[in-house]
Amino acid sequence: MYTKQDEQQLYKQAKDLLALTAVNDPAATIDQLKTIINFADWKYYVQDEPVLADIEYDQLFKQLKHLEGAFPELLTEDSPTQRIAQGISERFPTVAHLVPMLSLDNTYNADDLSDWDRRCRELAGTDKIEYCVEPKYDGASISLIYENGKLVRGATRGDGVMGEEITTNIRQIKSIPLAADFLKDGVGQIEIRGEVVIHKETFAAFNQQRTAEGLAPLANPRNAASGTLRMLDPEEVRKRRLSAVLYHISYYTQQGEKPEALNTHFGSLQWLYSLGFPTPVKEMKRFGSIDEVIEFCHAFEERRDDLPYEVDGLVIKVNSFDMQDKMGMTTHHPRWAVAFKFKARQATSKLRRVEFQVGRTGSVTPVAKIDPVPIGGVTVSSISLFNEDVVREKDLHIGDTVLVERAGDVIPYIVKPLAELRDGTETEIEFPKNCPVCGEALEKPQGEAVWRCINISCPAQVVERIMHFASKDAMDIRSLGGANVLRFYENKIVTDIPGIYHINWDEVKGWEGFGAKSVSNLKQAIENSKQQPLNRLIYGLGIRHVGETMAKTLANAVGHIKELYDWTEEQLIALEDVGPKVAASVAHFFHAHENRHMLDLLEKEGVNLANQLKGHAGVEGELSGKTFLFTGTLSHFKRSDAEVMVEAKGGAILGGVSSKLNYLVVGEDAGSKLEKAKKLGTVNILTEEEFLALIQS
Repeated sequence: MYTKQDEQQLYKQAKDLLALTAVNDPAATIDQLKTIINFADWKYYVQDEPVLADIEYDQLFKQLKHLEGAFPELLTEDSPTQRIAQGISERFPTVAHLVPMLSLDNTYNADDLSDWDRRCRELAGTDKIEYCVEPKYDGASISLIYENGKLVRGATRGDGVMGEEITTNIRQIKSIPLAADFLKDGVGQIEIRGEVVIHKETFAAFNQQRTAEGLAPLANPRNAASGTLRMLDPEEVRKRRLSAVLYHISYYTQQGEKPEALNTHFGSLQWLYSLGFPTPVKEMKRFGSIDEVIEFCHAFEERRDDLPYEVDGLVIKVNSFDMQDKMGMTTHHPRWAVAFKFKARQATSKLRRVEFQVGRTGSVTPVAKIDPVPIGGVTVSSISLFNEDVVREKDLHIGDTVLVERAGDVIPYIVKPLAELRDGTETEIEFPKNCPVCGEALEKPQGEAVWRCINISCPAQVVERIMHFASKDAMDIRSLGGANVLRFYENKIVTDIPGIYHINWDEVKGWEGFGAKSVSNLKQAIENSKQQPLNRLIYGLGIRHVGETMAKTLANAVGHIKELYDWTEEQLIALEDVGPKVAASVAHFFHAHENRHMLDLLEKEGVNLANQLKGHAGVEGELSGKTFLFTGTLSHFKRSDAEVMVEAKGGAILGGVSSKLNYLVVGEDAGSKLEKAKKLGTVNILTEEEFLALIQS
């Protein structure tokens, strides 16, 4: 973008402007200031080579703002001062991408890459394919649209077809140009894809500041970037110093002769880079064979920590755009690109102690407390050990040096102790015989690996049950999250589930965080929850072995929840997908006097206990007689919403794969259910897009 001579000249102009005492030509000075500030932003955010001290940059920025204020007719949209807006509405509007933002297919080893290469050569009809390899940045995906050289829209990925319009927040990211000279190459409109990321050092410094202020540190750079993009205060977005890496041109309109650079992926990113955009050109490589690609992938993984941003793999793309067009794409991913995911991150640490936590069903879970250790951008200090059997099988001892891994770069777990490093000071982990919260004797039911506190009044269980009841997939009482539930319980404001519906608001008013608006919002959320459908209430009761799907099965079987008081285990087993274990748990719950008393109290408070949609699933519709099941991580919709779509058209939801299943809808990382469905051979396996097409038809 700039020659060495350009850079030297701009730096000299910056120094001259800093010494300027009077302005004779405001228009020329404003243009000069904009050019220099954009240059300084590019050097700092794209090149990572600052050319001005912070105080010098701030002085130039203030000069520009002052002149634009004095001569408002000279203020333009692409001025660096216009990155900062006054604010945005409380909701981000939804916008359609010009081209769908598809996911990438994943590979995890050399054999997978070789198999992908074979398919590419077959689709392209040639043995000679040039591949382009670049880092897979671990951030938040964005789409940018420029028209006539100006940034007109920024959006999140959303569901791949529609995203949230976040242009105001995108303008706070200084590495993203507000304008670029696309018109010189005849490009009128262009859509560019990329990733918003946070520099590792910036993230660490920001967390240090939050900790010093008594605030909880952010979990990891990826979540921080994603959350920041959806903040309502642009000033706060600016403070977090987000960066961006742009890696794909998805669409453009062309007048005149197309630049040679736009014939290949590698060339297109070089072209964007020359226009001032942050692209991965410094890390990007081209190769003529998959063997070279594999060798590079393994070497790159060894130095992944040397990069300024978090990466979780590499992306391999067919370089030629003509070949990409020939190969096409599925409804889920392009056939010409694949992600090579790195191995799960590992580290070693010391196991200092084990704490025992009590869940809403009384299950006692051992939690390992280790010396804090960073793994894949997250500092890990607590790890679930699941149950006593796991502790014994792994032969874990207090004081062990342990190998810790984040499965899928998300969930931490202890792989094993490094027994060879023991020095004799380690001690066995002793499981408690009594509940660590209420002191009641623990029981271990036959055939289970979990110890349980059977005291239904145990404070830990009560708090967890209230949290579950209020959760978004149950009664969806917004603002009644874990911290507030615990606070209410400790202050004896809410001591059981029915207590949610007769809170003494006079005692709550005046608490920190409970201003008039917050109290009003919580009151309304509680009131709204009274009209939730019966299946949500049943799920919210926290009955063992009853998930969201099973709650719908139970709700559809009755007209009122109290009908279940008289159901036998045999009657329950006759329902779809209800086995002996579930039947016994449900019967036990509804036969218990204390649970019936709780439902009486809820009914008196006006909570809906009736199935107002009884028989709905059996109503004739386009999907009458058809059964569905969802598996994997869904990106286009929530599972609960998809199930509602099915039931609204007369279909039914099953809890597992069986010969009764007609359709299995598969999201990302589908596991055993997909394999079982394939073996049955009678189940129609649908992608999310195919499911939507079926519903809409």
